[in-house]
Amino acid sequence: MNFDLLFEKAKVKGIEDIQVYVDYEDGLSIQIFNGEIDKYTISTTQNLTVKGIYNSKMGVVRSEEINDDIIDFIIDSVIASANTIESEDEVFIYEGDKEYKEVKGLYNPELDKLDVKVKIENIKILEKKLKAIDKRISMVQAVYQQGTGKVIIRNSKGLSLEKISNNAVVYAYVIATDGKDQRMVVEYEMSNDYSDFDLDKLAQKWVDRATSLLGAQPCESGEYEILLTNTASAELLSSHTSMFSAESIQKNVSLLKGKIGETIGSNNITLVDDPFIAKSTQSGSFDDEGVATSYKEIIKDGVLKGYLHNLKTAKKDGVKSTGNGFIRGISPTNFYIKPGKLSYDDAVKSMKKGIIITDLDGAHAGTSPISGDFSLQAAGFLVEDGKIVRPVALITVAGNYLTLLKDVTDVCDDLKLDMRYIGSPSVKIKSLIVSGT
Repeated sequence: MNFDLLFEKAKVKGIEDIQVYVDYEDGLSIQIFNGEIDKYTISTTQNLTVKGIYNSKMGVVRSEEINDDIIDFIIDSVIASANTIESEDEVFIYEGDKEYKEVKGLYNPELDKLDVKVKIENIKILEKKLKAIDKRISMVQAVYQQGTGKVIIRNSKGLSLEKISNNAVVYAYVIATDGKDQRMVVEYEMSNDYSDFDLDKLAQKWVDRATSLLGAQPCESGEYEILLTNTASAELLSSHTSMFSAESIQKNVSLLKGKIGETIGSNNITLVDDPFIAKSTQSGSFDDEGVATSYKEIIKDGVLKGYLHNLKTAKKDGVKSTGNGFIRGISPTNFYIKPGKLSYDDAVKSMKKGIIITDLDGAHAGTSPISGDFSLQAAGFLVEDGKIVRPVALITVAGNYLTLLKDVTDVCDDLKLDMRYIGSPSVKIKSLIVSGT
């Protein structure tokens, strides 16, 4: 699309300022089952979002078609959209920042160049390895997914930004059974560097994880010291991210309203939003509104330092946007609890009577980001005197997320980001109520 022509025609029609946001994505998905390709998908998507100011109202239109033939339609649609707006909030198109930090490692051309036949063969090899390691593995489905995305932002104020990134995910559904019990795990590894996928190491780790849970039974109900593994902790954080959004604060649906400068976690907790991590599609020098991103500590040593803002919420609070304005709303980039120095093994050894929580089920249904309360079915391992005694399952852990943050006694060094780029190391918690037998 000729954006300059769009801007010229929009001005003639009385649109004061206008901005286009375009995202393109090429995707590849390969699923292997019983040594054969179960599903193979190649996809290409493109989306155009145009917003423009007409009579001091912001009109917005979206299209999957992007060409010069729809320019007049886009302009008329923006005007029509603006005419339906009743809000008196001030609107504006962002002129951009003076500097945008260069973010390296977002796009690896070698990933796209690698022959798809190699990717198919290797995911077949992974499935074969998973089955061969242990006879108790009864079923495996191995998956390879890859995506390459491009974002373009242009506006009538002269802003011109572009980002390209790619990423691949190897994951598997692994079912283990011993004739009496059956357990399934879903494991994954992400990177845009294909050499990071060590198939032998991944297969061994994933099989060990599935088989270690066989024979799990509930434990006695009570209060236990808890070690939340990195993936379980990330799952819990993910379901509470909205409480850190300035929009939630302004709508009075977050417990964190008015708490900047207050202690909301233990001094072991530092929660950061980091848009500069290599190999992450969430990283980038700008958000979807064209605002420069920045590394920020939302919680530092347990103290709440601020919220995540887009242009609208920042204007309302009289502050600068934090660069977290995205098409889907206010959102973090790479959002994680900073790792500590304690190793996972040493964390287990330090437990007297506790439970390692490895899995949480229904985290978004069983949690409330408004109240912070959660009640979730969980699985993991019972620990006594620093040793894992047996696997546990069909237990329920309950508590409040802000109380949990205050009760963190130590933070491990094993940070891992999930596929939504929410992350955490394993964390030790003073205690949680566990319902079992």
